[in-house]
Amino acid sequence: MKWDWEKFYDKVYNWLLTFGPRLLLAISIFIIGLWLIRMLSRVIKRVLSNHNFSPSLRIFLQNLVALTLQILLVLMVMQVIGIQLTFFTAIVAGFSVAAGLALSGTLQNFVSGILILVLKPYRVGDNIATQGQEGTATAIQLFYTTVLTFDNKTIIIPNGQLSNNVVTNLSREGKRRLDIDIKLVYSNDIAVVKKLLEDTLGTIQNILPEPPFRIGVSKLENEFFIITVNVWVNAHGFYDMNLLLNEKFIIELKNAGIKFPLK
Repeated sequence: MKWDWEKFYDKVYNWLLTFGPRLLLAISIFIIGLWLIRMLSRVIKRVLSNHNFSPSLRIFLQNLVALTLQILLVLMVMQVIGIQLTFFTAIVAGFSVAAGLALSGTLQNFVSGILILVLKPYRVGDNIATQGQEGTATAIQLFYTTVLTFDNKTIIIPNGQLSNNVVTNLSREGKRRLDIDIKLVYSNDIAVVKKLLEDTLGTIQNILPEPPFRIGVSKLENEFFIITVNVWVNAHGFYDMNLLLNEKFIIELKNAGIKFPLK
């Protein structure tokens, strides 16, 4: 069978006349679109850098915007060429519903991670209390936060739990009030006890001068009363100072003959 080149050339020529302009337009849109997306990505990177966004969040937002625009660009090019997108759209919609149902918990953690990075209820290095745990936030990722407890345990907490529950930031203000309660029998002279405690506080370093410390009777019981000492200390080192002050108070009060209740 002899190949009819003339008919073949006619078909190619007709196809070029019909689809050639569309193809050239689609290629032009694709090239220009990629260039615009690159330029926009640079602008977004510069803007986010100037606003001190978290590195993790900055990279994610840049990639998300670039990927979304690239997908829209491809769909636009396909539409210009004349490719029907109805079937493709139905497949994508079905896949999105299935993925959303399967990853609902993961997506919640993801959205919560973005909110934490943007709103900054706590930062890396802050001491926080949440989920019955206290420790230092060592990393904030998009899906989870890593907390190093004060007894050196690493806890991985999904961000969804942190955004939907109370999180106490123990160190954001830079200082904390340390309250120490001391039980004493009524035979002790309150003025003598307060003077001993004041003198002891005067020998301790790292106690903040402002606000000033307070010492007073906070509670009366049948067989004893309670003196409470309020001092302000740096948030970091709070527990070390608690141990130190308790030890110092016991030593000084015992050496002065101050009596403690038996129970």
